[in-house]
Amino acid sequence: MRLLAAALILGPAGRAVAQDPAKLSVTTRAYVSVDAAAIALKGVKVIDGTGAEPKSDQPMVIANGRIQAVGPAASTSIPAGTQVFELAGHTVIPGFAGMHDHTFYTTAAGRRSQLSYTAPKLYLASGVTTIRTTGSISPYDEINLKQQIDQGEVPGPRMHISGPYITGPSRSIDQRHIATPEEARRVVNYWADEGATWFKVYTTISRANLTAVTEAAHQRGLKVTGHLCSVGYRDAVAAGIDGLEHGLMTNLEYYPSKQPDQCPSTDHREFYTKLDLDGPAVQATFRDLNAKGVAISSTLAVHEVMVANRPPLDPRTIDAMSPEVQKEYLAAREQVAKGTGT
Repeated sequence: MRLLAAALILGPAGRAVAQDPAKLSVTTRAYVSVDAAAIALKGVKVIDGTGAEPKSDQPMVIANGRIQAVGPAASTSIPAGTQVFELAGHTVIPGFAGMHDHTFYTTAAGRRSQLSYTAPKLYLASGVTTIRTTGSISPYDEINLKQQIDQGEVPGPRMHISGPYITGPSRSIDQRHIATPEEARRVVNYWADEGATWFKVYTTISRANLTAVTEAAHQRGLKVTGHLCSVGYRDAVAAGIDGLEHGLMTNLEYYPSKQPDQCPSTDHREFYTKLDLDGPAVQATFRDLNAKGVAISSTLAVHEVMVANRPPLDPRTIDAMSPEVQKEYLAAREQVAKGTGT
């Protein structure tokens, strides 16, 4: 199925995306394929994002950055002067809002590269019109990139910036390690002043420091999500967290050897494949999450690479990789297929 990304023009509920057409720079306008006051898409199938069945042959009229009309061909009139596109066989979808996105790339060998030039363009090309950068290795890159997108200097989606990873003791060199609640509050306030609107806590944070992060963020009207390990989900809810990442696989409160504020050192994945989702422990977690309105991002693409021969190999993706990255990626897939990789 070919997708026509009308999402690149419109955001959720027909709202214009982050970039005002009147403000687009010459460089950004080079990425605009249609520059007309009003256009009509004829013969398209429409998926409206509500869960309703797709509807075929639904002419769509777009003017002034908004969908003006969409419906059956017999009842949808197209105003005079509208630029018409005959697009039978194409499908129109709403813009995707990405809830767990990055502007950096991590190779199979663990190296990370900031992609401030390519990431925003790739998101738009995939129909993603809003992203939340769930953890940053280069926060100022993202803050400046957001400003450039908002001003129309470069093409890109609407961005919600999360600031650096906030964690406890570890050997990582691209995260912010905090030791005390006072330090946690200072870090949050600093990045709030710089432009972050979300914060992401990471695997070795303590309950006390997580509480300090959420309190400081909430005082500024901001929110916190987490990729956890040392803190279980029920404790995180009690600490005031607003969101959680990677489904239940990062909730180790059920793990037999779990100690408070400590991340178990053994591989827990086999244990979690046997977890009883209907059991009292898991159901208690769900009740706490629902009571406080805490959302979980599943990030299924992250889990998919742990399954043999997934995702299906795409020659275009392989060809776009540098030789060393391609070699590492294919080797990692082979290890997973043999049951020896992560």
